[in-house]
Amino acid sequence: MDHEIENLPMFYIAGLAVRTINKDGQAANDIGSLWQRFTQENLSEKLDEREGNELYCVYTDYESDHNDYYTAILGCKVTSIEYLPEGFAGKAIPASKYAVFTPIGKFPANIGATWQYIWQSDLRRTYTADFDVYDTTDKAFEDIESKVYVAVD
Repeated sequence: MDHEIENLPMFYIAGLAVRTINKDGQAANDIGSLWQRFTQENLSEKLDEREGNELYCVYTDYESDHNDYYTAILGCKVTSIEYLPEGFAGKAIPASKYAVFTPIGKFPANIGATWQYIWQSDLRRTYTADFDVYDTTDKAFEDIESKVYVAVD
């Protein structure tokens, strides 16, 4: 699977968070629940300092690597995490070099397939913060366009 390399500056994310693990499909269930709540309750509208309309799912605070526990935050890019609505988590995503993948096919299966590829690849990951970016504007759920960013050395 082809990818590009991109350097990004530090930015902030705010949204709903869960501590999870990929084992036995736990992360898929946990993150699916975040998606359901975030979209059904239209929680992006509660973020006054939101930048853009994309949704982000950030994977951070890894205990070791993708086989261990980490925190997933589903939310939006924001200008500040100083004042967040009750129940929201905020995180500064460090400046980093990223391998950027563009999933092909129908959402959400294409995201899962992309991560399966990444987990089996020989990318030199830093495990600081990885994330997916979703363009949900005027799209049917299965047609959501996305990119996967993996922090690398």
